[in-house]
Amino acid sequence: MGLSWLQPHDPFPSPWNDADPDPEVPGLLAISEDISAEQLLRAYHQGIFPWYSDGQPILWWSPNPRMVLRPKNFKVSKNFKKEIKNVLMDQDWEVKVDEDFHATILSCATQARPDQDGTWITHAIMHAYSQIHEQGHAHSIEVFHQGQRVGGLYCVNLGKMVFGESMFSKKTGASKIALASLCAWAIAQDIEMIDCQQETAHLSSMGGYPIPRDEFLNHVREKTTAINPIWRFNKSVLQHWLSQPT
Repeated sequence: MGLSWLQPHDPFPSPWNDADPDPEVPGLLAISEDISAEQLLRAYHQGIFPWYSDGQPILWWSPNPRMVLRPKNFKVSKNFKKEIKNVLMDQDWEVKVDEDFHATILSCATQARPDQDGTWITHAIMHAYSQIHEQGHAHSIEVFHQGQRVGGLYCVNLGKMVFGESMFSKKTGASKIALASLCAWAIAQDIEMIDCQQETAHLSSMGGYPIPRDEFLNHVREKTTAINPIWRFNKSVLQHWLSQPT
């Protein structure tokens, strides 16, 4: 069958019926020359995401298995619980939502990562995600220390489904504070799953694990029909983890 080259308004191949069109690149579903906010939203509703390097065409993926994190399974060690207590008690620490989405995605793009040369967060990606942020579908969680943005993440939200995208940290543990905040808020909103896209040891250490693609796609199909929750919280949401056993 081969990979589909998509024009801006072309439908995506079905990840249920047309998955893995190129057996040599499992999970790669389609290719396009450009990326738009409208395409992004259609893709996420079908459990598809873009991931590519600068100079490449836009590569659209639906891998099997799919890495996910169930917020209730987020791992909080004794040491991390102490860090959370410190953040809650120390006025120098703040957690903000959508304070500066563009600054957050730019920080994620410029974050140095082991064994990674360059970034997949290109100018086209930043523009498209900024557009869906303005539409209320992409959000940033930002961690501040003494007024400086020291960590954070950005994600996509459709109904009762959250799709994690990228994190950054300029101070040890700051990105984990952002993720702990997101997970605590998601539990309060009855959001059962955060998409992590691809398996990494770092995500596994925080409670993420792979599930079959069909299971993931069925969950997305069911949960993205709900109304988006209101994204408004601060570091007090972290209190949730202090009552949980380690």
